[in-house]
Amino acid sequence: KHYALTMLPYPSGDLHIGHWYAMAPSDARARYMRMNGYNVMFPIGFDSFGLPAENAAIKRNIHPGEWTVKNITNMRKQLRTMGAMFDWRREMVSSEPEYYRWTQWFFTQLFKNGLAYRKKSAVDWCPNCNTTLAREQVWGDDRHCERCETPVIKKNLVQWFFKTTNYAEELLNYDGIDWPERVQALQTNWIGRSTGAMVTFKTAKEGYEFEIFTTRPDTLWGATFMVLAPEHELVAKITTDEQREEIEAYVEEATRQTDIQREATDKEKTGVFTGAYAINPVNGEEVPIWIADYVLTTYGTGAIMAVPAHDQRDFEFARKFGLEIRVVIQPEEMDPIVEAEMTESVPAKGTMVNSGEMTGTGGENTIQVVCDWLEEKGIGHSQINYRLRDWLISRQRYWGAPIPMIHCPECGTVPVPDE
Repeated sequence: KHYALTMLPYPSGDLHIGHWYAMAPSDARARYMRMNGYNVMFPIGFDSFGLPAENAAIKRNIHPGEWTVKNITNMRKQLRTMGAMFDWRREMVSSEPEYYRWTQWFFTQLFKNGLAYRKKSAVDWCPNCNTTLAREQVWGDDRHCERCETPVIKKNLVQWFFKTTNYAEELLNYDGIDWPERVQALQTNWIGRSTGAMVTFKTAKEGYEFEIFTTRPDTLWGATFMVLAPEHELVAKITTDEQREEIEAYVEEATRQTDIQREATDKEKTGVFTGAYAINPVNGEEVPIWIADYVLTTYGTGAIMAVPAHDQRDFEFARKFGLEIRVVIQPEEMDPIVEAEMTESVPAKGTMVNSGEMTGTGGENTIQVVCDWLEEKGIGHSQINYRLRDWLISRQRYWGAPIPMIHCPECGTVPVPDE
């Protein structure tokens, strides 16, 4: 037995040479297996749900179902002219209830096993089409909607997620997988496993708590300012009236950039002071809270402690805005460092200095010693973090598989019964 499957065409229009390019080799392979005596199953069908069909239907002022069925009828004729050995008895159409009931069934199984959940998240949003966009639907350096060319913004909305992070460790285990080292490196970097500490800070005035993740908890005493992502939920709450106009303008500008643009190391550092302060839990000092576009809500907690003496990005930011730089790790091979004379950050390898009761701590176990101290004080704990994010699967649109959940005022969010 041999199961052959080619990527199913999407009926947003007519077939084109790209479909032939993909399907001719698939058909050749299927024929080869049949000629070698295999019982080959080679189905065909149409991946017929999605935003492009909906947008095309809106443009033509017809129902997306009508537009999709019309296109499928023509595509069937085109596919048959290929003379491929597709088994038309096994045709599937993903927008038909007979098929998408299984899409829904899979969703309810994930939900029942704690692998589908809802939370607020920043998404790419077209304010003209009033819809969430996938990355491939945002075009150009100016990030505009592919359909109406309106500038795309980031918007916080409640979304459905699949809990892919549950499988991070499993995805890092390559035993029994014959993958090239290059591919393993790509996946390892994509998952981005890092060990460190989760530390709780509070705002000085209102007492709002927020967490930061750091791989170097031994540099906490050198945190001279905090940076929040522009989309962080605390920004609107803690910004002072004097800073509000400038903050809002900066947030609007930042939310129009891609993550890659925001994280670029060669761009000039920008940011705005919120007017608020946080309490550094290790020494009780008040440190200013800024927002800057190089911090992302999609990585870590969307908040960082800035240690400019030992992080080049933070160093450049501190120099530009006249913020304090404090050395808390003295490299053994260097003379005692004078902060005012620094021209760049220094490696955080050596003995802890200017760090209260932890001053003098050094060696291979320094980070674990500090993590134990944080837990003892009740202000932090050891943590493993991943760059890998849970998979956001929501789309604010009509022409898609209905998410089979009932929002009940009494029972909460419950799955539609299987029957």
